[in-house]
Amino acid sequence: MTAITRYLIIFACLAGSQTTRAQGVSGSDTIIIPPGYKAEFRRQINHEAIDAEQKAIMAMDNKADQSFSPTGNEEINVFLTRVLSKKVDLLQYLYETDKAFDHRLKVNYLKGLENLLKTFRQNYRGSQDKKVNPVLLPDIIAAYQQAVANDRNGETIEYIIKNLSFDAGTVLLGAGIFEKNPGFGKSKQLLVLKYCMLHPEKTFQTLRENPDLPFADSLIRVMAKKYPRQLYDYSQATNRLGNLIRSIQDDDFIRAITRMSRSKSGQQYFPFLDNIVSGKMTIEDIDAVKDDSIQYFRLLVNTQMDYVQRAINKDTAFEFKALTAKLETRARDVFVTTINGLHEQEDVVRFKILQPLNAQELYYLAVLSDGLIYTSSFVNGVYPLMMKKVNNRSDSLLMLLNFDKYRKFIKMSAGYNTLSHFLGSFPDPDDAANLMRAFVMNLEKSDGLEDGVDVADSYASIAETIKPLAGEMLANVQRNYDRNEAQNNKRGMAIYNILNKLFLSADTLNKIDLTKELGIPPVYEVPFKSMVNDSGRVIMQVFFYGDKDGQGIFKGFVGMFSNTNWKITSTDKWVAISSAKGKPVTIYANKALPEEGGEDEKAQRALGEYLEKNKLYPTITIHRGHSYYANSTIEQMFPTSRIVFMGSCGGYHLIHDVLEKASDAHIIASKQIGKTAVNKPFFQLLTEKIRNGNNIDWIPFWKELEKMVKVEGFEDYIPPYKNLGALFIKAYKKAMGEEEGIQ
Repeated sequence: MTAITRYLIIFACLAGSQTTRAQGVSGSDTIIIPPGYKAEFRRQINHEAIDAEQKAIMAMDNKADQSFSPTGNEEINVFLTRVLSKKVDLLQYLYETDKAFDHRLKVNYLKGLENLLKTFRQNYRGSQDKKVNPVLLPDIIAAYQQAVANDRNGETIEYIIKNLSFDAGTVLLGAGIFEKNPGFGKSKQLLVLKYCMLHPEKTFQTLRENPDLPFADSLIRVMAKKYPRQLYDYSQATNRLGNLIRSIQDDDFIRAITRMSRSKSGQQYFPFLDNIVSGKMTIEDIDAVKDDSIQYFRLLVNTQMDYVQRAINKDTAFEFKALTAKLETRARDVFVTTINGLHEQEDVVRFKILQPLNAQELYYLAVLSDGLIYTSSFVNGVYPLMMKKVNNRSDSLLMLLNFDKYRKFIKMSAGYNTLSHFLGSFPDPDDAANLMRAFVMNLEKSDGLEDGVDVADSYASIAETIKPLAGEMLANVQRNYDRNEAQNNKRGMAIYNILNKLFLSADTLNKIDLTKELGIPPVYEVPFKSMVNDSGRVIMQVFFYGDKDGQGIFKGFVGMFSNTNWKITSTDKWVAISSAKGKPVTIYANKALPEEGGEDEKAQRALGEYLEKNKLYPTITIHRGHSYYANSTIEQMFPTSRIVFMGSCGGYHLIHDVLEKASDAHIIASKQIGKTAVNKPFFQLLTEKIRNGNNIDWIPFWKELEKMVKVEGFEDYIPPYKNLGALFIKAYKKAMGEEEGIQ
């Protein structure tokens, strides 16, 4: 049997291994420690150190008693306490009085017991991946007793470690006295193997630190297909692990990745990994198109369509997500950024780059740029050209695409007011109706929340423009709730109950109280008292960026407050604008320093550090910059934010990320490029109401703002109470947060 095969078998067997049953107080534990017994004075310090560790462990439950209570089960706690006190005391007595041990050995085993308890205590409160389960204490003590017995007889401790869990085995070797045992080396190797089983995602990191393990080759083979991205990264290294990975020549998968890793264009090959390994595609095929933006994008789209078809047949390709991520990056960087940037040019110039693309490529360009693509880019460019290239047959387009990301496309079409045309392009109206029924169905089966958010976000637009369809959506939601209730599907019941309440609330005549119905914070109002800090001051933070547009906007922003109501102070990196009249308000804004050299980033970072140091936590956060800067703002914003203005934040991921950072935030989002003609009156109205101590009541606020704004595009700004996607995430988190994570 080869070493590789042997260790693969060990690896497989360990997956089903269990820890040894707790032996507790047994056999020799019936020995009675004589009254008045005292250890020899030379070893008294060792016994005192063990006693101190026992007391320290007893105290870890934060209770001033002589018990160790790490669980909610009193019987288990009593047993653990007995082991920690009586069993440990007994071992001290046995090692102290053993006539076969000389002074050196007695000190050695007593020191080992002290170290064992210390390691247990440290790992009990240690890092998550090495945290010890406290109920394993009896196993650990019993294993130590057996290990000492083996060690004194020159026998290996390897099989003792093999029968322990990783955390218990780690504590046992933490005794620090078995280094000369014949099984010590293999015991350490077994612990590494157990660790990799528990934390497979850390296998390559572990092998980097332990490259000489006899089963390293086997682990690489086992983990390669689970973590191909890590394999790629570690195979590039010039260390021993990198050399070992590259030396594996009899595995086509590993060979393909190591070949990619040696190329400067490796990242461009990675999305096609599955097809390369299967022989459907070669690196030379990719080399032929990788420097041509159109042809490379076309290859990405064709591969996406291929992988989608395979997924329908329950055959998920390696690195499917990496492919989609690369496709999204290319759609954004090559095409969407270009047509957005030319928004002031004539259409023939602006959309020239789109002309070579076919309908499928235009479709993916759209659905993968949600939240980034401008309204005019979609409505005047991508959508009409896509429909033209598919002969205005919506059904044909979706069938070509195997309905991939169709919910996202419907949501975007609703938001950009092209849904009526898209549905009207079905030759059979029943097919369009079936599509919209499918749009709402089976959301409980979707991964994460994105599909549910898309359905929620689409409703407000549909209710305003296609009322009969909105009525059908509401009825479909209610039918799906009944279906999930009959199946007792809690996730489905939560999703459809939330959608039902959100859809009903969109019509103010229904007078739906979402706070009462869904348990989420009020959506129509932000009380003034919720925005002030302990000293009664409202702190606002505005993020500016140092591109040409940002520098101009910053000057205009500061100029808004050059009046007697405000006082402006300035540093080299930010300005502080404080109210001179009314309630205490301070607006902090980083200066829009040149983005060359990252000066704007340094200014933002310096301001953030200043606010943190002085405990000036903003409750209002304003993003003033292009959509591609939005992630930077979200990353730096404070979780105390109650109102968040994102000039271009229509996409699920950005809304999701805002709520991950500030779960109670009221989000103002725009489907379009931010416009000063809207932003300026919004800031003026918001800051004046705050300065006067008013609550922010969104419905009258929005009506008042609408009277102030005299420019087309105001309708692209979504107030918090109409941002149904954000409300959906909040409500779902409330309904299911204790049972499953938000993905």
